[in-house]
Amino acid sequence: IHDFEIATLGRTSEDVAEGLETGMFGMVEETLRDFNQSISISEYKDPRGMGFQLGERLIQMKAPHREYSILATGAGLDMPVTVHVAIGTDTVHMSQHVEPEALGSATFTDFRLLSSVICDLEGGVYLNIGSAVILPEVFLKALTIARNLGNKIKNFTTVNMDMIQHYRPHQNVLSRPGGKSYALTGHHEIMLPLLYQALLESL
Repeated sequence: IHDFEIATLGRTSEDVAEGLETGMFGMVEETLRDFNQSISISEYKDPRGMGFQLGERLIQMKAPHREYSILATGAGLDMPVTVHVAIGTDTVHMSQHVEPEALGSATFTDFRLLSSVICDLEGGVYLNIGSAVILPEVFLKALTIARNLGNKIKNFTTVNMDMIQHYRPHQNVLSRPGGKSYALTGHHEIMLPLLYQALLESL
């Protein structure tokens, strides 16, 4: 949602407390409409999944700030960007434009897509950045599927980056999967640019 709003509006923020008081929290019509119409019933069997559909929509609508969008960049480069939905947790689920069948099918496609990517994790790196519950759970299941299919995934690195370290990322990302693991604690606006610069200098 934040990626979509940054691409279309150039910002993503609102006063949650005030919005809750008036019943207007998350009720930005443009976001609710455009986000949900990107995942329409006519396209929910698209094998490229929800992330691609959202990114492609941003490109098609010529979102004015799409150069800052991970979704649009992924779609433009034909690289997988997956979206893992827990229905009821996002503001776009409050909209009359929601098509639940399309939503469920598209995010399930993205789960299968992520699982296929995890099949190639041997020798690679998985970063969990700021997700305390959903992505650690999704990662553990995707890793299980990849190993169940016979893929050797033993030598890899996992990293959890967050402002505080939570139980589930520690268990499901750093501890249970095996491999090397690192917990990096700090503010994202500081840590991510530092990581980016470190990667550039290592090339």
